Amino acid sequence: MNKKKFTDLGLHNDILRSLKDLDFKYATEVQEKVIPYILKDKDLIVRAQTGSGKTGAFGIPLCENVDRNLKDPQVLILTPTRELAVQVKTDIGNIGRYMKIRCAAVYGKHPMRIEVGELRQRVHMISGTPGRVNAHIENGTIDPQKIKYLIIDEADEMLNMGFIDQMVNIINKLPKERVTLLFSATMPERIQEICKSYMCDPIKIEIEAEESTLEKINQVYYEIEENNKFDLLNRLIITQRPESCIVFCNTRETVRKVQRFLNKNKYFAEGLHGGMEQDIRLQTINDFKRGRFHFLVATDVAARGIHIDDISLVINYDIPVEIESYVHRIGRTGRAGKGGRAITFVTERQERMLEKIEEFAGVSIEKAEIPTESDVRASKEAFPNMYKSKPKVKKDRAEKLNKKISRIRLNAGKNKKLRAVDIIGALCSINGITNDDIGIIDIQKTCTYIEIFEGKGDIVMKALEKLTIKGKSISFKNVGHKY
Repeated sequence: MNKKKFTDLGLHNDILRSLKDLDFKYATEVQEKVIPYILKDKDLIVRAQTGSGKTGAFGIPLCENVDRNLKDPQVLILTPTRELAVQVKTDIGNIGRYMKIRCAAVYGKHPMRIEVGELRQRVHMISGTPGRVNAHIENGTIDPQKIKYLIIDEADEMLNMGFIDQMVNIINKLPKERVTLLFSATMPERIQEICKSYMCDPIKIEIEAEESTLEKINQVYYEIEENNKFDLLNRLIITQRPESCIVFCNTRETVRKVQRFLNKNKYFAEGLHGGMEQDIRLQTINDFKRGRFHFLVATDVAARGIHIDDISLVINYDIPVEIESYVHRIGRTGRAGKGGRAITFVTERQERMLEKIEEFAGVSIEKAEIPTESDVRASKEAFPNMYKSKPKVKKDRAEKLNKKISRIRLNAGKNKKLRAVDIIGALCSINGITNDDIGIIDIQKTCTYIEIFEGKGDIVMKALEKLTIKGKSISFKNVGHKY
């Protein structure tokens, strides 16, 4: 099938500029099929695997469709995890940068006051988890009647994680005259019932995977006693040499023990579990995506929150307590059409659990032989410097986009009664600066952040040395990007 270019989809030039800077040239299959219907405001039911480009499929046309001049959010995107809510916000923020589209992320364990402050400004879209979205609706900080587009992302995960009732509660508060878009990898009966009850003549689009994710993953298990797991883990790392690896554990304490063991043995490893502060969790995931360390040791909280296309190995240091978790865990590898490997440590008492997993997943997991001392020695000799230095950080896809945009912090905000119109008026008085060169203006309590396009940040900063806003000189500095 010939790939379609984004330039063939009738998109706004400012969106095409962003996509070009993000190095997106061709639409994925789901984007090619979905974007034209969303541009026409059609209800859709889309069955597509994670990693197929779904966020772009709805994010690109929604950046086109929203009214940029309205203050209240027009788009509500419901996600099953906090991590996905933040990822959606980042992706839409990048796609809509030149369109000055703002997306706010709302989710549990994130300070409500920060979210409320952001929602009081002009925000076009909201991505959030059902519980926190409900809280904002009850608090009056999200007006559900202003929502024109509802997107339910990873609907089957919503069901698996017990969010369906909260989701339905939100839907019942939205206008009946709206566009509803549902994306899911599978279509359980409960999801189909929601489609029938809350959607208007939806168009169904199915993107068939070339082969099932599980079939692309080489799955084996090792029979091992509990007190020998550290030794086996070390042998496997030396002989398997994964570029990136997630080691799954069942408890926070085991995560801490395994991470300490890896760090002690000079491997670059970080831990991830539900007891960590949310901002630290998000930073850890982002650092892993960028390749700042090779090994992520995590509880199941990470299985549903990490979307990375090139994880080469998953190790179940602990066999999962819940059968379904096995599929979620190993699904972190073998993504985006690539192969992957999954290893499970099984003690003698856990053999029945392994059988249940095989029955549930419909696969036969082969028993593997533990690498010998000779295997380990040979691998060390062949690859003596495999993990001796820190991994090379991967290029951020948005780096090219960010280089063209300066972010300036003014040391004045709502405390000085600063308004966007005051800032725009002052900046447009600078020779060579027009309204089109000014991006999102984020006015906070004691400071203001301004985006300047087309590499014109230096012109603005030089002018700000003498320029006054509302008759006052305001100190400033270039702070780069938080994206």
